[in-house]
Amino acid sequence: VFQGVNGPHWVESLLGDLPGGQVGFLVTVSVFVFVFAFFLDFFEIAFIIVPLLAPVAQKMGIDLVWFGVLLCVILQTSFLHPPFGFALFYLRGIAPREVKTSDMYWGAVPWLLLQLVVASIVIVWPGLVTTWIDKPQAIDLDKVKIEVPVEPYAPPPEFAPLEIPAK
Repeated sequence: VFQGVNGPHWVESLLGDLPGGQVGFLVTVSVFVFVFAFFLDFFEIAFIIVPLLAPVAQKMGIDLVWFGVLLCVILQTSFLHPPFGFALFYLRGIAPREVKTSDMYWGAVPWLLLQLVVASIVIVWPGLVTTWIDKPQAIDLDKVKIEVPVEPYAPPPEFAPLEIPAK
């Protein structure tokens, strides 16, 4: 239905004209994904939301590898904040009964803030992600040597299977 009503074009026109250009888009998308992680699991965000955002990012000239890493850093926060913080659910399962769930949630806040600092660093210094992948590697094809191991029990290369006559 979303495709039928030209939804991707609607999302593109909505997000492509945000004030602030690329930075405005990145901040808006980061906040959007962070808030959606309160209600959706990371799989739903990765399979529903990201395919809507990636074409807009590409048209704005944003490196998609860097954009994907940024979204992954933001999606890591979904493991730490309620109500679907799977790391918190796991911790609840192994923690002693004396430890309250609210204490676990408050204990995760510094780690959640640290994740947001990392996301901010990725936005401010994109070269941290793409420095080595953007440079083409010089490969001398004359020095490339491909060796195929020969198995000791393999038939010789000139061996051909027997032909079975058709009946």
